[in-house]
Amino acid sequence: MMQDAKGYSVLITGGGSGLGAGIARHMAHAGARVTITGRTEGKLRAVADEIGPNCKICVGDVSDGEDRRRMVDMAIAHGGGLQGLANVAGNMLRGPITDLDPVAILELMNTNVVAGMALTGLATPHLARDGGAVLFIGSVHARRAFPGASPYAATKGAVETLSRVLAAELGPKGIRVNCLLPGAVPTEINVRAGIADSHADNLARLQSMAGDHPLGRIGSPEEIAEAADYLLRAEWTTGTSVVVDGGLALGVSHK
Repeated sequence: MMQDAKGYSVLITGGGSGLGAGIARHMAHAGARVTITGRTEGKLRAVADEIGPNCKICVGDVSDGEDRRRMVDMAIAHGGGLQGLANVAGNMLRGPITDLDPVAILELMNTNVVAGMALTGLATPHLARDGGAVLFIGSVHARRAFPGASPYAATKGAVETLSRVLAAELGPKGIRVNCLLPGAVPTEINVRAGIADSHADNLARLQSMAGDHPLGRIGSPEEIAEAADYLLRAEWTTGTSVVVDGGLALGVSHK
């Protein structure tokens, strides 16, 4: 069981909804000071109001350099330092390989991979002071092939490889780097990408996949947050990828 997180400061991108909000709630409940970022102020404030004084917001786009610097500065000011960085912000792009727009693919790569790399670079000197940790969010898409999802899967495969390289690079600085690969969990990413028309439609789409899980159900942001907490605070775990997907990657259907 993880110890109390009092005195732990963590910066979480994409904290206005879904996995980012779930990780923020979990970490703050454990006593951490969390700083959440995102582009929509209203969503961030709703999460922060629910959590209470342990949570501060920083409105900004993780793909913007100036915004990234503000995110790091605010997390340090709020938490009195920085021990954890969770790169959760991301987007989705799907479609047949014959129809994909190269510009859209590059934009997705910038959001899902490059932005997290750049933010990690900014955070590194601060994380090194306390022996901190970086968490990247991969996906079950890097374990099981879903036709039509090649752009998204490519970015998540890149993130998983990136986490191992950075674990080797930053280990001598006392910084651990890990990757968490969630499965079917309700978030807003499919709605933002236009894959689902509404949150209800998205939930129904995911629920239809329940039989593809040996455990018979989809997951929740809270279950992903438990694994995120472990990877952020386990002091002898680095360079690893943890799949939390109810067995979806096994490719066994019970429908």
